[in-house]
Amino acid sequence: MGHRDRIPEAGLTDLGKVGLKGGSEAQCDPVLRAKYLDYCSARVAEVLLRLTADDMYVLAQEVAGENEGVPSFNTIVRLATERITRGLSLPNFWDWVDEYRKNPEGFEQEMIGLWEADVQMSNQGAN
Repeated sequence: MGHRDRIPEAGLTDLGKVGLKGGSEAQCDPVLRAKYLDYCSARVAEVLLRLTADDMYVLAQEVAGENEGVPSFNTIVRLATERITRGLSLPNFWDWVDEYRKNPEGFEQEMIGLWEADVQMSNQGAN
């Protein structure tokens, strides 16, 4: 199965903690970590962009439950994003790194480009 075939099915925890089972944060290359988060963000954005406003509202209501009244737009987007993220079959970080090293160009074509700004900000903070 290719990395493109991994759209909606099974779970993921929040992106900040995803995939650290195979190693520690200290062993993690910050550029690879930024690219991984960019890749995952692009997958979530791809699904979000296909949703209608009604789809987002329904997703948010399913997550929030019926007891919370009418949620704000920001809450709807947050809840829909959480639901989509849990439904995507995204690889953990270490599996992604293995696949990325085999075909970096294939993955980089699918990234949004957020990783570059992330790395620049990290480098500026280190100076």
